[in-house]
Amino acid sequence: MIRLSKIEKIYQTDMVETIALNKISLDVEEGEFIAITGPSGSGKTTFLNVLGLLDDFQRGDYLLDDIDVRGMSDRQLSRLRNEKIGFIFQGFNLIPDLSVYDNVDVPLRYRGMSAADRNRRIEYALEAVGMSGRRNHMPSQLSGGQQQRVAIARVLASETRLILADEPTGNLDTAMAREVMDLLQEANERGTTIIMVTHSPECADRARRQVHLLDGSLVDVAPQSMPSVARA
Repeated sequence: MIRLSKIEKIYQTDMVETIALNKISLDVEEGEFIAITGPSGSGKTTFLNVLGLLDDFQRGDYLLDDIDVRGMSDRQLSRLRNEKIGFIFQGFNLIPDLSVYDNVDVPLRYRGMSAADRNRRIEYALEAVGMSGRRNHMPSQLSGGQQQRVAIARVLASETRLILADEPTGNLDTAMAREVMDLLQEANERGTTIIMVTHSPECADRARRQVHLLDGSLVDVAPQSMPSVARA
């Protein structure tokens, strides 16, 4: 699904050149669940932003479903993101003046889907994350864990084959974090590819492979035969 070859991301100022990603090469097969780990400032979020076509890179090659993303226009990248990638952020990124239902609906509207098709997907996704009963609530009426469930529902409704998650449990307590990880693991078991940035060893152990970044470089790739943390 993903093939990265010697990706370099460099931040340049008048006086300083900072290498954020240093010649990273990585292949991701469809259906994998990968955790990206490493200390703060190691390049994890930058790496995820490059994978998600949210940030560019100076050197190297990136193929997404055999599509070479280099040289694409902003419009082409936006279309590719909407069709192929779902995002889950630590800060939830819900629109505060829209209901739960409408927050899940937003990315579907950009695809030009019919109202009936959108409704089917939204109802399925809200049911899957246990939020059907709060479909008319506003984000301010929800707990942090409930808001993250809505963010996951938004991705599930989009039915993308790739989910990128940036610290999806970072703002949650332990019990709610485990529930969110259960939802991600279930999505992976249904065939969705997941790449997740996390500082949590427990969350990283849910993945089938761990990629460790240090100072912008990939220093090891640790395979796991199966998730080692039991569900709550």
